[in-house]
Amino acid sequence: MSEIRKVTVLGAGVLGSQIAFQSAYKGFDITSYDISNEALDGARERFAGLGETYKRDVAGATEEAVREARERLTLTMDLEDSVANADLVVEAVPEILSLKQEIYGKIGAAAPSKTVFATNSSTLLPSDLKESTGRPDRFLALHFANQVWQFNTAEIMGTPDTDPAVFAAVVEFATEIGMVPIELHKEKAGYVLNSLLVPFLSSAAQLAAGGYADPEAVDKTWKIATGAPIGPFQIYDIIGLSTPYNIMANGDDEQQKLAVWLKENYIDKGKLGLASGEGFYRYS
Repeated sequence: MSEIRKVTVLGAGVLGSQIAFQSAYKGFDITSYDISNEALDGARERFAGLGETYKRDVAGATEEAVREARERLTLTMDLEDSVANADLVVEAVPEILSLKQEIYGKIGAAAPSKTVFATNSSTLLPSDLKESTGRPDRFLALHFANQVWQFNTAEIMGTPDTDPAVFAAVVEFATEIGMVPIELHKEKAGYVLNSLLVPFLSSAAQLAAGGYADPEAVDKTWKIATGAPIGPFQIYDIIGLSTPYNIMANGDDEQQKLAVWLKENYIDKGKLGLASGEGFYRYS
């Protein structure tokens, strides 16, 4: 068993909530942090929904097991207090470099020296953030796929400064929460998963934004021709459109044009994906 028992997840959005709930379900004491009461109310709704999802889709997820998981979850808006006793902090805030650096500066001063910091960033290198943590030897990337109870990979990627013992402890923690650890030997933006997924999704967006084909036609083509269960725009909706938007907005000129298209046609209209009830598709 790893020495990690108390975990703080910074960011209670779609994926942050999933990381927190899965870890609590596997027996860890979890503090879930976000910036407002509104955000925490959203997290409570997501935790309730995840409980129902687990009872339906996860073997052995009884009412009692789900209730015990919820009892291990604490929600807070106090950033410094949230990390005061943490063995591990998993950062799952929006893909904005300056925001992540600011948060690491704050928690670096507040967390005890034992605490390991891990970023769930989809695209940023941990080396982009390590200096802001104040503890580069106890910092790495720990990246989860959406719907963690089903697509249970955990990509683990250190920097040249990461202590090998810290890397090994996070691999063990990932295993303990039911993930399959994917160890990267050196830094790669996008890890394994998003190195494959981001160009795929970007190509789909170019087809729709350029007026070549509707999202439904793109998805239909991909599913029929490859046998895949879902298409790229269904994947967008599962991820939530905010994360792809932030990635595109910080990309090259072509990516920024796609970000504008996504914002004007979907995000500004409240179409944020599955979690909001509508994205490229409508959900009941």
